[in-house]
Amino acid sequence: MLAAAVAASTSAVAPHFKAPILDYHALAPEIVLTGVLGVLLLVDLVVGERERWATSTIAGIGILAALIPVFTLGVRSHPGSMFGGAYVVDNFSLVLKALFLVTGYVVVLMSSNYIEEGDYYEGEFYFLLVSSLLGMVVMASARDLITIFLALELLSIPGYLMAGWRKRDVKSNEAALKYYLLGVLATAVMLYGMSLVYGYTGTTLLTGIGAKVGGSLTGHPILSFSIFLVLAGFAFKVSAVPFHQWAPDTYEGAPTPVTAFLSVASKTGGMVAILELVYVGFLNRHDVWAPLFWALAALTMTVGNLIALRQTNIVRMLAYSSVAQAGYMLVPFAVAGDNVKARGTAFEATVVYLLIYAAMNLGAFTVVITVARKTRSGEISSYGGLFEYAPGLTVLMTVFLFSLAGVPPLAGAWAKIFVFRAVLDSGTTAAVVLGVIAAVNSVIALFYYAGVAREMWMRPVPDEDRTPISVPPALAGALAATVVAVLAVGVYPNMLVRFGEISSLVK
Repeated sequence: MLAAAVAASTSAVAPHFKAPILDYHALAPEIVLTGVLGVLLLVDLVVGERERWATSTIAGIGILAALIPVFTLGVRSHPGSMFGGAYVVDNFSLVLKALFLVTGYVVVLMSSNYIEEGDYYEGEFYFLLVSSLLGMVVMASARDLITIFLALELLSIPGYLMAGWRKRDVKSNEAALKYYLLGVLATAVMLYGMSLVYGYTGTTLLTGIGAKVGGSLTGHPILSFSIFLVLAGFAFKVSAVPFHQWAPDTYEGAPTPVTAFLSVASKTGGMVAILELVYVGFLNRHDVWAPLFWALAALTMTVGNLIALRQTNIVRMLAYSSVAQAGYMLVPFAVAGDNVKARGTAFEATVVYLLIYAAMNLGAFTVVITVARKTRSGEISSYGGLFEYAPGLTVLMTVFLFSLAGVPPLAGAWAKIFVFRAVLDSGTTAAVVLGVIAAVNSVIALFYYAGVAREMWMRPVPDEDRTPISVPPALAGALAATVVAVLAVGVYPNMLVRFGEISSLVK
């Protein structure tokens, strides 16, 4: 009788239960990265201290292996949608996953000699790096508030640990603690906003939220407040003013490869989440998010650039530069709700800026790591006379700095051109004013970027030591990849324009 009851119960439940359909091809990049994490753990446990250098090789090969299914998925004609639309693999996610993986590989190249020579724990470091990278890859496909939150935590928690990797360094400990405490606060604010959104819409799916927000709930004040809280939480992740206080100290105290990773990959992860939330979930409430992004963009550009002018340490200068760059990236969001044309060009401008920013910022930090191998200093004055004993590095750093400043014909100029195109397509007074603020800030930024170039080209060598700087193969590879990207996009920007067009979430 018991067996009959169980059978009857099973037959009654079975019609209502539907197992999720998993597209293993679409999940292949995530599966590969998860496998790499398992291998890194195993290798770190069984090999001796002298053989742990192999973990960097395993991490690099694993990241490149995860790129293969990204390319094969790009050939596939139909997107993959799983878990009721909570996880989507489309052109948008594939472009950003490729960006994350390439960035992660460059950071592995930057880290290999730095971590080994610094007597750090290589296996644990690369495990955390790949874990954070996995969170970013998941973020690119997240179309649900819960999935977005899980991806954010997976990319953030390893970052807190990596920021404090120099365990005996007080600055590194301070960097990790400040990043962690402010990150937890921002996450709490964002999560409270998400709970309110769910309470008023009854769904966590972004498509469902978008439908409800554009319907009867359009003018509800609590919903407006909840959207503000969610976006404010992600503003911390992209180091937008006034949520930027963690960035300078964290960037200076963390190991330089970690700083590069946080300034590019982590910031890009936050921007990807904002793109998904704004263009899929909150698109019909541009009356709430457009003024917010206008204020954030203006403040972030201005504060970041003005404080960067006064920096004497190149890492802190690049930290405030990164804050200012986030301001330029937020400009398209401020004008995206003005009309349909501006919405499309604004989306493309943000994606193109993210792709270009990754190359030029990673390149600048790679030069910083390479020069510091000789000078053992991060002061801008230590770059005096660099051209006399490291002409190649001087030329490369000049290319990266002027690209960040937006000087033609380098890639950074096109990043800003696309931003200004979105502003012009909007045509509103507020958009034009914001465009003028962005243009003025670009001129301000040129002063401190050119100041470093002047130090390298025109100042004398401070200690009269003109010993050439040796560049390890890994760092040389990172420099080659980034400078080729900056120069190639500067000459032929259409290669990235195409990525911006095909990845659009604008319907």
